[in-house]
Amino acid sequence: MALAEELVVEGCDLRAGTAEDALDGGGRRVGPVPAHVARPADTESLARVMAAAAERGLTVVARGRGTAADWGAPPSTLDLLVDTTGLSWIDHIAGDLVVEVGAGTPMRELAAVLAAAGQRLSHDPVRADATVGGLLATGMSGPRRLLTGALRDLVIGMTIVRADGVVARSGGRVVKNVAGYDLAKLHTGALGTLGVIASAAFRLHPLPPALRVVTARVPSLDHGRRMLAALRARTAVPSAVELDWPANEPAHLHVVLEGTPDGLPARADDVCAALRGGTAPEVGEELPPGWGVLPERGTLAFVTCPPADALPVAAWVCEVARAVGADVRVRGSAADGALYAAFPPGTGAAAVAEVAAGVRSRPDCSLRVLRAEPAVHEAGVDLWGEVPGLPLMRAIKDSFDPGHRLAPGRFAGGI
Repeated sequence: MALAEELVVEGCDLRAGTAEDALDGGGRRVGPVPAHVARPADTESLARVMAAAAERGLTVVARGRGTAADWGAPPSTLDLLVDTTGLSWIDHIAGDLVVEVGAGTPMRELAAVLAAAGQRLSHDPVRADATVGGLLATGMSGPRRLLTGALRDLVIGMTIVRADGVVARSGGRVVKNVAGYDLAKLHTGALGTLGVIASAAFRLHPLPPALRVVTARVPSLDHGRRMLAALRARTAVPSAVELDWPANEPAHLHVVLEGTPDGLPARADDVCAALRGGTAPEVGEELPPGWGVLPERGTLAFVTCPPADALPVAAWVCEVARAVGADVRVRGSAADGALYAAFPPGTGAAAVAEVAAGVRSRPDCSLRVLRAEPAVHEAGVDLWGEVPGLPLMRAIKDSFDPGHRLAPGRFAGGI
């Protein structure tokens, strides 16, 4: 029997892979051409096709709309691409402030459904066209992680299909449900190397009735540090403190406040007092265009540092990049020490490697290359740096995917 016939299961469309299946959402080649593409309609058919792939020892990569298909290292081999866009459904329990959603559901669609009920998933999508499963698999969070936590902190339940086709569930639809292991945190950010996410349940928040954004220019590094220190000393309770430092331009801080219309003016005045510098802060009622969305082109890195060092680390990244001829834009949560460094498309591998080595040489700082252009991969630039706990991560991989068939080589240490 031909392999294609062996993979035919109920409820799952199957076709031969084409060159287009090796492209990401932006039309760029990001990995090998899969031999076959399966599009399951539900969790049960996903489990059946995963079991069929396991019986034949096939390598598998899951993909939604392909907005992060070029994140991590390219998989070393790919027999079966699992298209998760058929797993698109929303079960909103508005009275409990909970939603369960299929992994292939576009985040835009989920946000619209929740907004119609006056609720939201308090997560700024870092990729505008991503699916829920794709955002979970990459694990990155936007500016409002400061108030509500990272994306993984909003997950209260998750359904996974393991490498052997067994369906596993953790948590549930109840916020206080603490039964079982918290497998969701393992799968969030694992790039699909431990299992295929089928659905997730999230806790929600009411939409705030009003919003203010206080924007202030950072006149100098020293003044910026004083601005952030003053902000920490006040009681304004911002939802986000976002730093935006374009190459060769002044940095700005955007402080987001959410609450009642009556309470916001006093809080905004408090923030303005903390951020006062060379120019008066501006107060707006809408988020800046492209709020939280990461650049879709060029090499992209994630930098972590102590929150108190966020501003000097950002300045230092820009300075190191400039010294090697690269114009890097640094954005991210200044209050969390979680920054994104975006290299313009075409930046050479040597410049990326120089900046990465520089950041990693600073105490308590790390840099992970989330997305690398082909030249960076070909030059062998270390995407991960030192990874604490790598032996434990390898042991978890061995336990969840003994044959190392799920997105092989995509994660740290060749996992």
